[in-house]
Amino acid sequence: MPPRPYRGSGKTMKTRMLYGGLLAGALLALALAAYAANGSNAGTESKSQVQADTMTGYQETPGVSSVAFGSFTAEIDDATQTVTFELTYVGLEAPVLFAHVHFGNRNIAGGVSAFLCGGGSKPPCPQSGTVTGTITAADVIGPAAQGIEPGAMAELIRAMRAGETYANVHSSKFPAGEIRAQINDKNQRQPQ
Repeated sequence: MPPRPYRGSGKTMKTRMLYGGLLAGALLALALAAYAANGSNAGTESKSQVQADTMTGYQETPGVSSVAFGSFTAEIDDATQTVTFELTYVGLEAPVLFAHVHFGNRNIAGGVSAFLCGGGSKPPCPQSGTVTGTITAADVIGPAAQGIEPGAMAELIRAMRAGETYANVHSSKFPAGEIRAQINDKNQRQPQ
């Protein structure tokens, strides 16, 4: 007995399944070709993301009572040895002096590693808003006393991935820092 035509068309169910399978195979082949052309380096990608907890005065050492808060995110590029960052903050109680990445554990005041704004080669800090930029080896100023020499970008990147750095925004009312947060805290850390 011949196959029964599929309702509404003159084609059999087997023919429709064959065409569907061929179409799926063609789409898979196209996807693989696109991956080979554009994404074959995905396994060797050298970029990773790090971020800080919400920046507050309570994370300062010693703690600071401030309504200000902020955020810090960054992309580390191992191939170019750079860190592209975005720092956002609002509500600081006095003029902003500068913002840095410091080398130090949570609850420890560490030395300055690189300016984010307000010093070095970076632009002045706005009173509130978003600052973006890139940290390069030329921006790394230390702290040499803690083992990060000026220009030692690989050391700063390693410290950031290990959760041993923090973002800090300083104001004239709180020159040691008004808001702070640890970068790449323990729930984000990568093995070193």
